[in-house]
Amino acid sequence: MAYENILLETEDGLATLTVNRPEVLNALNQKTLTEIAHALDAIACDDAVHGLIVTGAGEKAFVAGADINELAQMQALQAKSKATFGQQVFARFERLGKPSIAMINGFALGGGCELALACTLRTASSSARLGLPEVSLGIIPGYGGTQRLSRIAGPGVAREWVLTGDMFSAEEAWRVGVVNRIFAPDELLGGTRKLMATILSRSPVAVRLGMETIARGFNMTQQEGEVIESDMFGLASTTDDMREGMAAFLEKRKPEFKGR
Repeated sequence: MAYENILLETEDGLATLTVNRPEVLNALNQKTLTEIAHALDAIACDDAVHGLIVTGAGEKAFVAGADINELAQMQALQAKSKATFGQQVFARFERLGKPSIAMINGFALGGGCELALACTLRTASSSARLGLPEVSLGIIPGYGGTQRLSRIAGPGVAREWVLTGDMFSAEEAWRVGVVNRIFAPDELLGGTRKLMATILSRSPVAVRLGMETIARGFNMTQQEGEVIESDMFGLASTTDDMREGMAAFLEKRKPEFKGR
């Protein structure tokens, strides 16, 4: 598929998806969401890709929100359908089976913040600003933001962000657990790639099982979640990667994981 609103590049097992509409601060319209969905499906099926970085084109914005020109035209059923589609697209990040990092290089507002929340981890430039300003437009977040933010940072933080519609600094987003790491603007790309390189140096099987265990156990009781954990622990112990990892540790060498 030829993309118009995103760029998709792959190098050394790492895919980079860039929302490429800098003239409108990378706002998410229907076409852009559709292209993101297609790109994620392609990444999921590509065994040569082991991780994904998501960012926005230009120096001002990661993604500054949904396209207001589209939103302003919608009636109730259209709005519900659009929200459902956006939720389905962002859910693909969680089902990808591969780690993703949102590299927040500027404004991450509304749908852009929701896009970042859907990724496995988030890094941010020290100059970045994040928020869910939908209430200032008479609506609420519709692409999973109310749910993911409360799960990532807790309901108190979610209430403040959603009900005030304020923008928050990268430092504040880090303080409440929304952002994992902050970098100076000129160090953001290198720092994000280094973080991803660390993840990709580990057992691909173990990374995938770890992500799945956290996701499945989140809405369970502690006891129920630990059953999932023990099942996944047992599954991991049957893999070639486990045997290689243990052998490498005992032999004091770097493991060579094969992802099986």
